[in-house]
Amino acid sequence: MTLLSAKNSLVLATTAVMALALAGCNKAEQNKAEGGASQPAATTSQKTLDKIKSSGEVVLGYRDSSIPFSYIAGTPNQPVGYAHDLQMKVVDALKKQLNMPNLKVRYNLVTSQTRIPLVQNGTVDLECGSTTNNTERQKQVDFSNGFFEIGTRLLTAKTSGINDFADLKGKTLVTTAGTTSERFIKKLNDDQKMGINIVSAKDHGESFLMLESGRAAAFMMDDVLLAGEKAKAKDPSKWVIVGTPQSYEIYGCMMRKGDTEFKKLVDDTLVATYASGEINQIYNKWFMSPIPPKNINMNFQMSDNLKDLLANPHDGAQPKTVAAAASNVATAVASASNAVASAAQPKA
Repeated sequence: MTLLSAKNSLVLATTAVMALALAGCNKAEQNKAEGGASQPAATTSQKTLDKIKSSGEVVLGYRDSSIPFSYIAGTPNQPVGYAHDLQMKVVDALKKQLNMPNLKVRYNLVTSQTRIPLVQNGTVDLECGSTTNNTERQKQVDFSNGFFEIGTRLLTAKTSGINDFADLKGKTLVTTAGTTSERFIKKLNDDQKMGINIVSAKDHGESFLMLESGRAAAFMMDDVLLAGEKAKAKDPSKWVIVGTPQSYEIYGCMMRKGDTEFKKLVDDTLVATYASGEINQIYNKWFMSPIPPKNINMNFQMSDNLKDLLANPHDGAQPKTVAAAASNVATAVASASNAVASAAQPKA
């Protein structure tokens, strides 16, 4: 090798190292901006309780627009919601079990697409939002006892002429990327040759924006999330939740697979919250009272199926009372729709 070629090789190597370092810095800044971890994630072999004890903090995954489960209402990187309140009950249990009254809480933003990988690789210790427990996801993560039960339906304008899924033929439908609704409607569209133009938005807020702006004729998602988006609309009375529920799903908190000790703590905490009756106060706070940021009351009555789930907690993927789910879900959504439609306009 000549001296000139050696110099060239050295320059190239130095440039490559600098590029890698810069990329690492940029990635760290991106994580920080998203409420993510600036420290390296735990190795997947490390037990969650050991990780929390050694680091002095617990990392909670949160959503920014899953109203009223986990969302941002005003303060950046500070989630609120029904699922978040249950998450904080787990934090209280951690403080007691680990004898760490000053345990720090750090929040890490997740999306429908990133939530499972971030739990798997140890970046997030616990994610409680609006994540459906199903058999495919159970192969990747563990789920807590369920804390909510939903049906998947459609949100559309009252004047759209859409009353059920069959009316979507040839129309544009929006759903949220990385959700069970996205997978279901794509399969239904292919199997039945419905000719639906399916668009996947990054989150529920963007999905509703596409509907509200006329770029989509309907928005498919979990009924309660549709009710949340409808409640925060400029004019809630223009929108209606319709369609026969296409699936019945249970929400649970996610944690790393195989960590039985941490899962027991989470499950025991939820069971105690249900048994004490405190769950009713938390439910009423988020579904039967004005909620931030616009102080809209969803008036979403607790269904009989959810009451059954809370009375008989389990971490299974399917409701145990599927046969009765259709009428209960429809009644709850109709109640929420009518109440929101008649509500006064939210303050700016």
